[in-house]
Amino acid sequence: MVTGFFMKRFSFFIILCLSIFCCCLKAAAENSSNGYSFLNIPTSSHVFALGGNNITIIDDDVTLADQNPALIGPELDKQVAVNYMYYMSSGNFAGARFGMGVGENSAWAVGIRYLNYGKFDGYDEFGSPTGEFTPSDLVVEGTYSRDITDRWRGGANIKMAYSSYEQYTAFALAADLGVNYYDDEKDLSFSVVLKNMGGQVKRFNERYVRVPFDIQIGYMQGIGSSPFQISITANNLTRWNIPYYEHKDEGTGDLLHEKSGFFTNFFRHLIFGVQFEPSDKFYAALAYNYKTHSDMTEFKSSFFSGFSLGAGFRTRGFSIGAAYAMPHSGASSLMLNISCSIGELL
Repeated sequence: MVTGFFMKRFSFFIILCLSIFCCCLKAAAENSSNGYSFLNIPTSSHVFALGGNNITIIDDDVTLADQNPALIGPELDKQVAVNYMYYMSSGNFAGARFGMGVGENSAWAVGIRYLNYGKFDGYDEFGSPTGEFTPSDLVVEGTYSRDITDRWRGGANIKMAYSSYEQYTAFALAADLGVNYYDDEKDLSFSVVLKNMGGQVKRFNERYVRVPFDIQIGYMQGIGSSPFQISITANNLTRWNIPYYEHKDEGTGDLLHEKSGFFTNFFRHLIFGVQFEPSDKFYAALAYNYKTHSDMTEFKSSFFSGFSLGAGFRTRGFSIGAAYAMPHSGASSLMLNISCSIGELL
């Protein structure tokens, strides 16, 4: 009975995903390029600590909705959360989100994100200065999730993105569809997400810019009866070959060489994390993202490039989290989260 019910829901989900995916492919015209990468910047310090992308975290945290809409559920008790991220040398990102459970099997959330990249000097095509400008992005999103069975949950996230770069503006629509399987007895979480399905509605100019569609698979597992968990997140699964470039001095100058071997591509798809969670009141996390590390080899990478770490605390009704990463030796990023479960305080 339960199996048949689940298969009907799961089949409908797959058909819906494939239909939207086909629409996305049709919208991606030949005269197009990739953009809107800011949609992949997390709003959760917990996620940032685990490599910047994690779709399997099981926590009472409304900010997880932008990673996988199936990670929020009826356990949300009128939760409001704010986040701030200092990004590299001049970026300042902030956001807020509110979510709550609906009945025994559903939940919804709404959120807004503002990304400010600092001040830039503008010039026209003749090299004449046009004054300073501040490029920015604004994302408004809504999320809905529902339990499919006792262990399976599905969800959808709709995003509207507005970009303003000097005198140019653009607007895009995108959606995430995700499922999560969670076995509390085995402390096992498994997820699949179709992320950023959609396209550009208003262009900057005549060129069409695609949103960064991705297929992601995640796994998180407790290690025996210990307070440790491991996580593996596979992303960029829409393509196998994701090369990077490194400097190599061959006597004729410092040249860029493409690196694109089997193991290079394999590990650039994966993010590895470990979490220490002795209770539901505290966690500490550490992760390694090889893609981030290898991308920085063209610049001033360091030993810590690709690593991220963070911790979070929870008291009655309140929680706070922080995460830190240093992509290369010249800059670092810090993210902070504060949330309040209003229902627990009443």
